[in-house]
Amino acid sequence: MNILVINCGSSSLKYQLVNMDDESVLAKGLAERIGIEKSVLIHCPAGKDKVTIQKDMGEHTDAIRMVLDALIDSEHGVIKDMSEIGAVGHRVVHGGEDFASSVLIDDEVMKCIEDNSCLAPLHNPANIMGIEACKQIMPNTSMVAVFDTAFHQSMPPSSYIYALPYEYYTEYKIRRYGFHGTSHKFVSQRAAELTGIPYGEMKTITCHMGNGSSLAAVDGGEVLDTTMGLTPLEGVPMGTRSGDMDPSIMQHLANVTGMDIHEITSVLNKKSGVLGISGVSSDFRDLEEAAANGNERAKLALDIFEYRCAKYIGAYAAAMNGVDCIVMTAGVGENSILTRKRLVGRLGYLGIELNEENNNSRGKEILISTPESKVQVWVIPTNEELMIARDTLNIVS
Repeated sequence: MNILVINCGSSSLKYQLVNMDDESVLAKGLAERIGIEKSVLIHCPAGKDKVTIQKDMGEHTDAIRMVLDALIDSEHGVIKDMSEIGAVGHRVVHGGEDFASSVLIDDEVMKCIEDNSCLAPLHNPANIMGIEACKQIMPNTSMVAVFDTAFHQSMPPSSYIYALPYEYYTEYKIRRYGFHGTSHKFVSQRAAELTGIPYGEMKTITCHMGNGSSLAAVDGGEVLDTTMGLTPLEGVPMGTRSGDMDPSIMQHLANVTGMDIHEITSVLNKKSGVLGISGVSSDFRDLEEAAANGNERAKLALDIFEYRCAKYIGAYAAAMNGVDCIVMTAGVGENSILTRKRLVGRLGYLGIELNEENNNSRGKEILISTPESKVQVWVIPTNEELMIARDTLNIVS
């Protein structure tokens, strides 16, 4: 069966068509500037040249039509007609407490996604547009919602309840939800395959480190805790997000700068993190280059990021009463030789030693701890699209 994976933003649409017989990607691409002038579709069929199609896309329905036309095109298509698409898997950012797993989309599911839009106002409405567009064009094709938050729903109340008046949770849904769940699920399952430890018995700390970063403690296949909270702002410092801080800083900033709550929240989300510390960039590659050239603030930004990640790894090892495996993934985790080296260097108390030769690689699935290490450390490239396709296949089958 071929599964079409859709990831909609407010003005963009990413897609992959996956052949689930061998989990190969038949085609992938990106529609940009939906609803904006100069819309473009970049279509990448496997084994063929990339195709760029410039055509106005007034709404997501137009983008979906262009994607489907590209997939069945006689020259750069990869299937004969739409009947070869067995199902569509949609990435949905927030499922709230309603969904602890992926689900077949029906009217009730759509209502729940809409109800949870208050928790992800920038993302869920765009995800809904993508689903509605597909339903309009492919009304007889099964569709599945795969939620970023679902994997984290196994957390116990001691992990997800904030120390606020309890009615804020019961009345306003204020709690820790966590994000990047599809990525954490994929790499933790893959780690069990690589180590040979049964997934239901394994203690894993997954480190999704990129422009957006989160860590999770996965104990026996269930999430015990994760760093992101009600929103993706909590946790370790990220590209432009502050991560953990004293909440009273917001009131103090309002007093001394005159900014309102919206302006301050914008600063915390878009101007903070390693960008705010360094004043150089939110891209870790730029920071490493600047640090190598003597930029002290770039060095500080990297040091703070690594220190906070190491703190959470220590906390999660304590929370699970041990750890069998640490996984590093996403843009920084998969590609930054320096960050991995420095982070592992902070974990000697866990009996971990770095295999320098293995660590000298990028974008590759590889064990970077020595055979003598008491805890295995793996680099595992994440594949959220494949995880979405797998969940979709499981449900429609």
